[in-house]
Amino acid sequence: MADQDTLAALQRLAVAFRDERAWQPFHTPKNLAMALAIEVGELQELFLWKDEAEIQSALAAKNFRARLQEEMADVLIFLLYLAEAAGVDLSAAVRAKIRHNQEKYPVAQSYGRHTKYTDLT
Repeated sequence: MADQDTLAALQRLAVAFRDERAWQPFHTPKNLAMALAIEVGELQELFLWKDEAEIQSALAAKNFRARLQEEMADVLIFLLYLAEAAGVDLSAAVRAKIRHNQEKYPVAQSYGRHTKYTDLT
């Protein structure tokens, strides 16, 4: 992965874009969490009421993929803004969460299953 594609580099790029426009005063954790939820809703809307065949067909269409890419980027950008505002290192948080999930979902008990960790035997 090129350095400009790391989460930290993408966060610097997004923050620079924000700061060039003097939007930081509006980027409170509350507002960013709400904006993130709205962007996730817009992402979900792309899939709403589609069955699996329709989704697969949509994923093959150039215009749908462009919209999907834009919505996914919006979600990541707002998540990067929220992490910056809250002082969270997303890379470290993801690594810690995966370690935690490895404990909750041992391979031997969860392989090929969608069972919640509280119901694993």
